[in-house]
Amino acid sequence: MVTVSPPTWAYALQLPHDPRAARIARATVRAVLAGHGMDQLADPAELLVSELVTNAYRHAGGTATLRLQCLDSRRLRVSVWDANPDIPPPFDKRSGPLRSVPVDGDGGRGLFLVSHYAVAWGGYPLGDDLFGMGGKLLWCELAAA
Repeated sequence: MVTVSPPTWAYALQLPHDPRAARIARATVRAVLAGHGMDQLADPAELLVSELVTNAYRHAGGTATLRLQCLDSRRLRVSVWDANPDIPPPFDKRSGPLRSVPVDGDGGRGLFLVSHYAVAWGGYPLGDDLFGMGGKLLWCELAAA
């Protein structure tokens, strides 16, 4: 009897506190997914990675780490760590239902997009005991149709 394991892999990318970090993260995601034959997830993955990395850049003030993990042949988990321990809405799950953003608002759409396009998403604070880093981890999962 032959057993076949689903393809699993993970990549991590350390990102500097730099306004170009989201662009670098998008290019990395597209290259990784193409290399693993998961091109069908490239567009939504780029969008969601861009939003999570931009959130880290705008609110954490330091480096961030992007992690891509293949859960099975059709699912991708994206996570971004940053040093700010505050979990933003809607990832905090306490902020109530998602509200629309005013047309002239400067922000507030990015994490809404993540919660809308991802099949699962969440966030949790990381205590200072994890390698002394603390901060938070925001994650989302995408699935191929």
